[in-house]
Amino acid sequence: MDHLSAAGVDAWSLPSKDTPTVIDEADDVFKALGDPSRRLLLDSLFAEDGQTLGELAARLPGMTRFGVMKHLRILESAGLVSSRKIGRERLHYLNPVPIRLIHDRWIGKYAEPWVGALADLKQRFEGGAMERPRHVFQVYIRTTPERLWQAITDPTFTAQYFRESRVESGWTQGDRVNYWIGNDLVVAGEVLDVDPPRRLVTTWSFRRNPELRDDPPSRVTWEIEPMGQTCKLTVVHDDFPGETRTFKSVGSGWPKVLSSIKSFLETGEGLAISD
Repeated sequence: MDHLSAAGVDAWSLPSKDTPTVIDEADDVFKALGDPSRRLLLDSLFAEDGQTLGELAARLPGMTRFGVMKHLRILESAGLVSSRKIGRERLHYLNPVPIRLIHDRWIGKYAEPWVGALADLKQRFEGGAMERPRHVFQVYIRTTPERLWQAITDPTFTAQYFRESRVESGWTQGDRVNYWIGNDLVVAGEVLDVDPPRRLVTTWSFRRNPELRDDPPSRVTWEIEPMGQTCKLTVVHDDFPGETRTFKSVGSGWPKVLSSIKSFLETGEGLAISD
C-alpha cells in the first residue's frame, strides 16, 4: 500500500538520558474497559462516530446525564474517547490509538493476521453529518512541544518514521508541503494555518498511488497540547467531500503512525508495522 499514513515506520531519534520512569498507561485502558456501561458507549461510537452527550445518554436510559458524563471522562482519561466542539455542540469520537498500542505490545507479536482489523475501528463505521470531523485521533507522548513539532516538520525526522519520506516546506501560510520517497512525490499539500509549536493545518492529497490520486484534497490538522511532562497530540483528518478512497484508506493508517511516534519518543524504538 503506497499511501503514507498506512506506511511502515522506523525509529525516531533517542530520548534524553534523564527520561522519567514510564508509567504503564495500559492500566487505564483496561480499567476503562472493565465497566459494561463504558463498553456500551464505545460500542455506540463504533457504530456511529461523532455523537453528542445527549445522543450517548439515550443509549443508557437508566442513567443520568451526569453519570454518562463521568463515564465519558474516564474513557477520555484512558484515551479511548476524544471530544471536539463543533459549532455549539461537543462531539465525542472513538480513538483507537490505545487499542493499537496494546495490539502492538502483545497481540501483534503472536497473531497479527487475526487482529489487524483493530486498527480499522475508525474506518469501518464512520458516519454523521458531513461538516463533522471524519477522523479524530489522540495520543499522549512524553516529550516537549518543540521536539514534537520538529518531528512533524523536519525532513530528517520524517525520513525515520514516515516510511523514509522527506517532508519539504517553508512552513508559512500558503507554502507547499510535499512528502517524497526517493524521487517519488507521495503526498502534496498546502499550509493553511501554522502556529509553532502548537498547531499545523495543511491540505493532503496522495500523488503516487493511482487509486487515490484523483480524490480531491482533504485536510490534516496537528494539534499539540503540553500537559506537564507529556504532550497530547491530536490529529484530525477531515474535509472529505464524501467517503472517498482517501477517507477509507487513512482511517487505519493514522493509529499506526501515532503509535510509532509515541513508542520511539518514549523508548527509543519505533514499531515494526507492516502495510
